[in-house]
Amino acid sequence: MIPKDFAKYTRQLMGDTLYSILENGLTQEPPVSVRLNPFKAHDGLDGCERVPWCEWGYWLKDRPAFTFDPLLHAGLYYVQEAASMFVTEAVRQCIERGIISSEPILAADICAAPGGKSTALRSTLPKDSLLFSNEPIKPRASVLKENMVKFGHPDVIVTNNFPRDYKKTGLKFDLVVADVPCSGEGMFRKDVGAIEGWSVQNVEKCRLLQRSIIEDIWPCLKPGGSLIYSTCTFNAHEDEENVQWIADTLGAEIISLDIPEEWNITGPLVGSVPCCRFIPGRTRGEGLFMAVLRKNGTGKNDKTMTARGKGCIKKKSSDFDKWLVGDFSIVETNGCLRAIPSRWLHIYNIVAKTLRVIHAGVELGTRKGKDVIPDTSLALSTALNKSAFPQAEIGFAQAVNYLRKEAVTLPTDSPRGFTIVTYHQQPLGFVKNIGQRANNLYPQEWKIKSTHVPSSASSLPWRATVR
Repeated sequence: MIPKDFAKYTRQLMGDTLYSILENGLTQEPPVSVRLNPFKAHDGLDGCERVPWCEWGYWLKDRPAFTFDPLLHAGLYYVQEAASMFVTEAVRQCIERGIISSEPILAADICAAPGGKSTALRSTLPKDSLLFSNEPIKPRASVLKENMVKFGHPDVIVTNNFPRDYKKTGLKFDLVVADVPCSGEGMFRKDVGAIEGWSVQNVEKCRLLQRSIIEDIWPCLKPGGSLIYSTCTFNAHEDEENVQWIADTLGAEIISLDIPEEWNITGPLVGSVPCCRFIPGRTRGEGLFMAVLRKNGTGKNDKTMTARGKGCIKKKSSDFDKWLVGDFSIVETNGCLRAIPSRWLHIYNIVAKTLRVIHAGVELGTRKGKDVIPDTSLALSTALNKSAFPQAEIGFAQAVNYLRKEAVTLPTDSPRGFTIVTYHQQPLGFVKNIGQRANNLYPQEWKIKSTHVPSSASSLPWRATVR
């Protein structure tokens, strides 16, 4: 049941015609969409309609049992509603128009869990850019880490901090994405809890929290840098009014994006703030609001982008060169080894001292006696040298067993020691083959908990064999 106060306000905001479209849209079945990982999935999907504002987005004809698709866990795609994919179009246009540099940049997604916008951002940013994915709430940060590890791109640092903590780093970002906590009106169709939790008081609470978050992170955005502000709500208090407040109070220009009419994206409902609003029933997706702002001033070269940090505990790269493809520096903390892209080692050195880093680069493994137990992050990384470890291809039933952290049976000719298990030639993680059995090294916290297992794979309609 839609809250009466919401209906009254939103009808006044949208007008009778648009509100009736929304009201009807909220009764419709939510469309199912996925976004492919361009660093792992090199082919598209057959018989699926493309999402026009995202190069890698597809609408599916029905909803498969995603939990039991090993290729989801391998990071080949991410289940994301289509409106949220629009961040890729916003970034693409800004790069094309020179608002965001086409050279490597420093970017931050400050309210990033569960990872949909971060994985979309990492797909779109200029090559060799570094993305910080941050989530303040610890359990949500763990989910964010899992999704970023599965995505597999090494130019990512995941942190569990409040946005204000970033001021301690001294870093200046070229791009900040703030998908701020909101009253959740855009999720009414998918989440009954969003309806039950809605109130006029909560809208006001969210409006103030959103301003606080932007104020906290604003000093970390360099002059001339870009802010992408988004919510999953409809009301103007959290949307247009906050964007105008950012522009007037903090000092920014609001950027207008070029939107094809056939996408059915709605513009401002109050004033003339350039913005994009997705309304279920009119646009194919859930509710979303997005605006792009450019901070006043002219950006200068930030010394943190070029200065080399000191003090990192660094192993000889040659010790682990064979495990990776690319230029990495190895840092070790309390027996845990990370491979950091060498071009960003100085940045890592700064944030390792000032932020709670829960993932960075490629987590190589953990020392245990004379051995290093390889980490699942290594198996899932696009920087993995696939010839560094033996691989064992397994079928659907064994893959699900592996993802449930149960025993798996490898082919009899599999070599002993650490082995990468693959499904359709895509790495899932490590086992340690000791002959009669293989010890499953999949993370306990990631395992599939459902006791039901389908008899056959429920996969996407890949255009060609996944490679």
